[in-house]
Amino acid sequence: MSYRILEYDPSLLPFENDINLRMQNYARKMKELVGENGSLCDFSNGHEYFGFHKTNDGWYYREWAPAASEIFLTGDMVNWNRFEYKLTPLGNGVFEIFLPGKDALWNGCHVKAIVRSGDRVMERIPLYIRRVEQDPTTYAWCGVIVDEPVYKWKKKNFTPKKDLKIYECHIGMAQEKEGIGTYGEFAENVLPRIRDLGYNTIQIMAIMEHPYYGSFGYQVSSFFAACSRYGTPNELKALIDKAHSMGIAVLLDVVHSHAVRNTEEGINCFDGTVYQFFHEGVRGEHPAWGTKLFNYEKNEVLHFLLSNLKFWMTEFHFDGFRFDGVTSMIYHDHGLGTAFTDYGKYFSINTDIEAITYLQLANTLIREVNPKAITVAEDMSAMPGMCLPIEDGGIGFDYRLAMGIPDLWIKLLKKIPDEEWDMWLLWCELTGRRPGEKYIGYVESHDQALVGDKTVMFRLCDSNMYTSMSKLIEDPVIDRGIALHKMIRFLTLTLGGEGYLNFMGNEFGHPEWIDFPREGNRWSYFYCRRQWHLADDPLLKYGDLQEFDRAMLTLATDAKLFSKAPQCIFIDAQKQVLIYERNGRVFAFNFSPANSYEGYYITVPKAGEYRVALSTDEKEFGGWDRISKEYVYRATKQPDGKYRLQIYLPARTAVCLEKQKRS
Repeated sequence: MSYRILEYDPSLLPFENDINLRMQNYARKMKELVGENGSLCDFSNGHEYFGFHKTNDGWYYREWAPAASEIFLTGDMVNWNRFEYKLTPLGNGVFEIFLPGKDALWNGCHVKAIVRSGDRVMERIPLYIRRVEQDPTTYAWCGVIVDEPVYKWKKKNFTPKKDLKIYECHIGMAQEKEGIGTYGEFAENVLPRIRDLGYNTIQIMAIMEHPYYGSFGYQVSSFFAACSRYGTPNELKALIDKAHSMGIAVLLDVVHSHAVRNTEEGINCFDGTVYQFFHEGVRGEHPAWGTKLFNYEKNEVLHFLLSNLKFWMTEFHFDGFRFDGVTSMIYHDHGLGTAFTDYGKYFSINTDIEAITYLQLANTLIREVNPKAITVAEDMSAMPGMCLPIEDGGIGFDYRLAMGIPDLWIKLLKKIPDEEWDMWLLWCELTGRRPGEKYIGYVESHDQALVGDKTVMFRLCDSNMYTSMSKLIEDPVIDRGIALHKMIRFLTLTLGGEGYLNFMGNEFGHPEWIDFPREGNRWSYFYCRRQWHLADDPLLKYGDLQEFDRAMLTLATDAKLFSKAPQCIFIDAQKQVLIYERNGRVFAFNFSPANSYEGYYITVPKAGEYRVALSTDEKEFGGWDRISKEYVYRATKQPDGKYRLQIYLPARTAVCLEKQKRS
C-alpha cells in the first residue's frame, strides 16, 4: 500500500517498505489492544480501575504487580501496621482490597504499599496514586489519599486557538519570592500577564510528580499525581479552568520517554522486577540521563501510559501535550552522537519501531478523547512524517518544535560577529520544513536558560545588564542587545514556523540563568524565580522589550500570519538585508550594525499605499523612532512588471509593511 507521505516527500520512495512496516506495526498493535471494532478510549481506563476508588460503601484499592506474591496496604489508618490489610490476588497480577466504610480512608491520609516478592519485602508508593508528598523532616515520599469535593468546572467546553502562541512555564518558579510558587499564585498573578501579552496557550512543565525539584520535572516518579509542591489537584483544576475562561489553552509537558530510576519513590521495581515496566539490561537504561526506559511492546505498559494520557485530559481538562524526549524514544542510541544527514539514518536497525507505534497509538487516543486536542513533538532528529496524519503514513502529531532554530541563534551569538551574519543562512534555516508538517518556532526555551548556559539577552549584553538597563544610562552594548533581541525574536516569530513559543520571562530579557536549589548554591532559590518587577519598572529597559513582544504577537494574530507560508522577496547578502512576504504583510530586516539605507527599494505583492504596521525602532520599544508609522509609501509598477516602494531602513532594524485598505 502506498501512503500520502510519499507524495509529500518523494525522497522517501526508497524507504516505502519501511513506511509500510511502520503502518503494519501500528495496525497489528491496535488489533492486539482493542480487537476489530474496539477503541483506544475504552481500552485506556486503567486509572478508573486501579488505585484508590471511593464507593457508597467504602474504598477499593487495586494494584497490578505480576511478580508480587503478596501486597499489603499500610498507612495512617492502621497506625502504619505493615501487614494488617492484605490484598486479595485476582489473577493476572492484579490484587484488590475493599475497606468498608466511607471513612476507612480520608483526604490527606498517608498510605504505602508493602510488596512481597520472593524473599524481599518492599515499601512502595501505589502506582496510580493521585497525590504524593515529601516529609519535610525525613525527606521520605509517601502516597496521599485524595478525597476533595468534586471540582465544578465553570468552563466545561473549550476550543484551543489554531494559531499557537505558546508560553512555556513552570509553576514553582513563576513567582518573585525566593521559594516555590503555587497553582493559586500562578492563576492570580501570572495568567493575566500571559493573556495581556497575547499568548493563547500555556505549556506547563513539571506537573507530573518528581522527587528531585532540579530535574525540571523530567524524572517522573508518580505518573498520575499532580506535583504537590504547588498545591492540591483541585487548585490545579482551578488554574486550568481560569486559563480556559481567558481563552488560553493548557498543554501538559508529558514525560513518557523515561522514568526516574528510584524504587521507593517511583514505579521502578514496584513488584520487585525491572521488566514490569522497563526493558532489562542496557536497553532499559538511559546512558545520559540515568533513567529507566519503557518497554513499549508490552501491552500492560501501553495500558499504563495510554491511561495516563486519558487521565490528564479527562480529570484535569488539559488540551493536549508536548511530548518530551521523542528523539530519545525513537532511536536505540537515543539520538546521542548520531548525525541525521541522510534518510537512511531514520530507517535502520537503530530505529525503535515499538516506540514509534506507541506515539501513533498515543495520538490516536488523544484524538478519540478530544478531537480538538493539540500534540507537539520534541524531536531534534526531524523524523519524516512526525507531524503527518497516521492515515497518511505519519506518526500523528500536530506540530514539532523547530529545535534547530535556537541552536542556530546560539551558534551565531557565540561564534560569529553579527556584521558577518549570512542572510541566506538565516532564511534557509528558519524556513526549512518537512513537507506538509507544521513547526513551532522559538528562539529559546527553558533549555537555553539553565545554569551553565545563557539566555539570548544575557549572551548579547552579559554583565552590562547589571549596570546599564536603566533608561537614564546610555550603553552601546545594551543598545545593540536590545536591537538584536527584538530582531531575532521578530524574525523567528514571522519566519520560523506555524506557531511560536517563548519561555516565561524571556520576552523581556530576564537576566541571568535558572539554577534550582542544590548543594552547590547552598540550596538557594535566588535564581529559581522570575523577577516580574523588572518588566514593570518604567525606569528600566526590560519593559520596552516586553512591549515589543506584545506588539509582535498582536501583529501575528491580526495578520493571521501562521495561515500561510512565508515567501522570499529579496536577499541582499552584502548589505545584510532580508525581505519576505507572509499572508500579505511584507517584512524587511536590516541586520547591518552600522549601515542605514536611504530610499531602499522593496518589492511588494500589489500596487497601492503601504504603511509601517510595526517597527523594532519605535521609541516605546527602546528604539530611536527613525521610521514614521504615519508616512504613506506608494508602490508603483516597475519596468520588470513588479511593484516597488522606497523606504528608509536604519541599521539593526526590522519593519513590517501592510497595504492600506481603500476607504
